[in-house]
Amino acid sequence: MSKKYIDIMDTTFRDGFQSVFGGRVLMNDFFPAVEAAKEAGINHFEFGGGARFQSLFFYLQENAFDMMDKFREIVGPDANLQTLARGINTVMLDTGSRDLIDLHAKMFAKHGTTTIRNFDALNDVQNLEYSAECIKKYGLNHEVVVTLMDLPPGCTGAHDVPFYEKTLRQILDSGVPYDSICFKDASGTSSPQKIFDTIKMARKLVGNDTHIRLHTHETAGVSIACYLAALDAGADGIDLAASPVSGGTSQPDILTMMHAVKGMNYDLGGLEIDKILKYEEVLNDCLKDYFMPPEATQVSPLIPFSPMPGGALTANTQMMRDNGTLHKFPEVIKAMREVVEKGGYGTSVTPVSQFYWQQAYANVMFGPWKQIAPGYGKMVLGYFGKTPVEPDSEIVALASEKLKLEPTKENPLDISDRDEKKTMKYWENRLTEEGVEISDENIFIAAACDEKGISFLKGNSPLSVRKTNTDICEDDKDCKLGEDKVMSNATGNYTVVVDGQKFNVTVAEGNADIQVTPVQTSAEPAAPVSGEGVEVGATVSGNVWKITKNVGDKVAKGEVIAILEAMKMEIDVEAPADGTIKSFLVKQSEAVEEGQVIAVIG
Repeated sequence: MSKKYIDIMDTTFRDGFQSVFGGRVLMNDFFPAVEAAKEAGINHFEFGGGARFQSLFFYLQENAFDMMDKFREIVGPDANLQTLARGINTVMLDTGSRDLIDLHAKMFAKHGTTTIRNFDALNDVQNLEYSAECIKKYGLNHEVVVTLMDLPPGCTGAHDVPFYEKTLRQILDSGVPYDSICFKDASGTSSPQKIFDTIKMARKLVGNDTHIRLHTHETAGVSIACYLAALDAGADGIDLAASPVSGGTSQPDILTMMHAVKGMNYDLGGLEIDKILKYEEVLNDCLKDYFMPPEATQVSPLIPFSPMPGGALTANTQMMRDNGTLHKFPEVIKAMREVVEKGGYGTSVTPVSQFYWQQAYANVMFGPWKQIAPGYGKMVLGYFGKTPVEPDSEIVALASEKLKLEPTKENPLDISDRDEKKTMKYWENRLTEEGVEISDENIFIAAACDEKGISFLKGNSPLSVRKTNTDICEDDKDCKLGEDKVMSNATGNYTVVVDGQKFNVTVAEGNADIQVTPVQTSAEPAAPVSGEGVEVGATVSGNVWKITKNVGDKVAKGEVIAILEAMKMEIDVEAPADGTIKSFLVKQSEAVEEGQVIAVIG
């Protein structure tokens, strides 16, 4: 009897890069590995979408559409090239309008995509209906998704087999057009038995002719067991990655899975071990100069209690490195448990995983529930759709108060269609104002990436790539060094800790005048400035997103005078006392360090 053919999608160049490097890998660095993968017989790739869309514009000075075109040229016309979309969010963190959702499908079809895997983090089927229509309208395959995870201990009401059956039945009853079904566990926390029972349930519902596949991560240490359970239950496909971006926060390695099915009745994509070994050798050489975050290679026993997706974990820890708060990572992971419990059990996958993370981060940095992360608040209020269970009523009330929004049950698409900033006309006007060529691609880039997209299109976006040797950065571009190299001759402003007390330190070459000042923490009273006023310090390291008051304005204690952007969230800076704004010492979009004085109140 011939072995059952199992379709393998190689996630190396999308989820693998996202899960290990936060998506920050330059295309010319990895294209030789794409050629090697093709030579190894791989013809199904995840090559874009998800966070690997915005990250190219935010950090790499690269156009994601150009990358997709070149990828298609390498693998040829017959390869199945797949992208990841977030339902009504497409490749954005916020909800798109109907116009932008349609434009997403149109542009991805134009630039080499064969299949779009399409999910909603809340498993709200209403959020899949319109995006599915658009995907099929432009001739693409639609892989509809049910998102999975395990709930923290003691939580019930969702994320069990009956919940997934209800979700799948809703998809079938709604008439959402689809070509295949994926069960996606971005945190890798589902147990093998639950996977087996879920795939068995799905096979019974949809019959033997529908392609069913499982996607999971190694983050919680059970991915191989889950894949074996899925195959045993009748799955037709699984997702794997290649070393060095496999295992840990990513998908299991292709070679590891080939070893796991030895002696079983499965043919994994017709792949041959020797050819995969050669492919992985080339990939390792391509990525040898990239800084490998140690957390990307680890399995965490805490993840089942606080389900953090592998694809988001390293992106967040890398931002924490930049902000000087990486030492808070274990606390933030622990704080996620309560955030998940109170948030309505949306699946921990982008954008909901980012909402969970931002709220947990805020709870650690500023005190439990002192601030509401905007995305988390809008989620519990209903602005992203219906959560699997009702969120905690006290958190809903707090979010409504903090964000000045009422709870809603309205279709999020209708809300977005009324938002002028989510219309194509708005972004056409912005491109005209900035002197940027108007094209469908540029409109979508600007709409999906907001002001960072405009900066990219004007040639002003930064390059932020972590390599262990900056001499090898292409085109003499500046790159950030990884942590395993000493940054000699590094000048600038830094925060150091001596005997538990923080200090701001200016480091400069030569005999410059070095300044050292204590850093004010949130627990300390504001210090006067030469008897003239009260200093207002930045609560975290980040960028000044908005200054909400003017010099001369009277403010009350607790009133917001500025908003910082850090960890992809907005953080209020409040007046520590009644008074009048005497001066602002920073400008909008300026980078600030934690404790840096940004204003003086007299």
